[in-house]
Amino acid sequence: MAKTPVLTPRVEDFPRWYQDVINKAELADNGPVRGTMVIRPYGYGLWERMQQDMDARIKAVGVQNAYFPLFIPQSYLAREADHVEGFAPELAVVTHGGGKELEEPVVVRPTSETIVNEYFSKWVQSYRDLPLLINQWANVVRWELRPRLFLRTTEFLWQEGHTAHATYEDARDFAARIHREVYARFMEDVLAMDLVLGRKTARERFAGALNTLTLEGMMGDGKALQLGTSHELGQNFARAFHTSYLSKDGEQELVWQTSWGSTTRMVGALVMMHGDDNGLRIPPRLAPIQVVVLAIKGDEAVLAKVREIGDLLTAAGVRVHVDDRTDTPFGRRAVDWELKGVPIRVEIGPRDLEGGTAMVARRIPGGKEPVRAELLPKVLEEDQALLLRQARERRKARTTDVTTMEEAAEAAAAGGWARIRWADLGPEGEAALAERSVSVRCLVTEDGAVPDADDAPGNVAFVARAY
Repeated sequence: MAKTPVLTPRVEDFPRWYQDVINKAELADNGPVRGTMVIRPYGYGLWERMQQDMDARIKAVGVQNAYFPLFIPQSYLAREADHVEGFAPELAVVTHGGGKELEEPVVVRPTSETIVNEYFSKWVQSYRDLPLLINQWANVVRWELRPRLFLRTTEFLWQEGHTAHATYEDARDFAARIHREVYARFMEDVLAMDLVLGRKTARERFAGALNTLTLEGMMGDGKALQLGTSHELGQNFARAFHTSYLSKDGEQELVWQTSWGSTTRMVGALVMMHGDDNGLRIPPRLAPIQVVVLAIKGDEAVLAKVREIGDLLTAAGVRVHVDDRTDTPFGRRAVDWELKGVPIRVEIGPRDLEGGTAMVARRIPGGKEPVRAELLPKVLEEDQALLLRQARERRKARTTDVTTMEEAAEAAAAGGWARIRWADLGPEGEAALAERSVSVRCLVTEDGAVPDADDAPGNVAFVARAY
């Protein structure tokens, strides 16, 4: 009799497979309020490493961390018309506190442009105060009608950067720098994610922004997922909150601003871009545990060898976990570590001691082979590169060049992406695609760069179904 698979096969039901992985790899549980989630220690460990690496990159471009309140006066959002209109359906509004009706309702933070500007307008007085570069790590609430763990939740964790500059050019260049040097490099170098960097169309850009830069990734089922955005806000919020400065010429000028964010959605993307029918595959540079050393039997000599190898790898700078729980069957432990996507398992039993070898199971390419412990750091780097290469090859293989809106819709419905000249699609074609639950994910130039304008000649649109 065939064994029942641990996970629903991806080809049978990709959403169910995703939920199975989240559950069985112990990443998260649904919270008690619809749309919320409890992030379990293993899932939080992934987010924690993402946070630490990104925080260092954000600080390296001159940004400092701060914190702004969770509760925002409702009147703040009303000051920027496009912003409040864009977020109105997602707002959670508090009308009572301390047993009394509040004089003014407060909004639970959906994003912080408005409250940040309230304080930027106090802190910025002169050109000498610019640029002002602030980031915060926080939670936000956007009331989600169709929640899915990590991908769309009512409350999620993120970082949000907010900056003020003296000129449009400085703000534009800083938004692009975050997009490229922080987000793209982190996601490619650490998460091994294949990305398309582009510009959002007017229909898709952030509410209240002049321009939105995006990073789009193809998931294992061919759908697209937005992995991070960087916005040029222009002077819209500065005008609404009177955020101005005294220039070198002695004139009062409005600042130019950016905002940018990435979220716990990256954990969901990690599952869907790299996972397989056996569970997660964690990029070695991200993995909280890069190598798990398993004792097959409870023999004292075996246990001593397992600990010795663990110490050897730790001294070599590898993140190691020694699994000597020999009261739990070896097969069950091996499956659990495979589900969790630990890049390498070193399995040691009495026969390995006799032969002076250790069997190594490589999670990313699959298969087992004897490998000397001192070579494992090199193997980890090979597997990191393989994950990125596999993701890139999948996107290229499942992207079709088309010339009509109908062909673009068909390619997306078939589980892939379409590339079409923006001049052949345009806003009318984009609107027609939206009626079929297909969207323009971003615009790029013919050679794949980020365009300077929505309507620049030669722009190409990536079209897909999206999460």
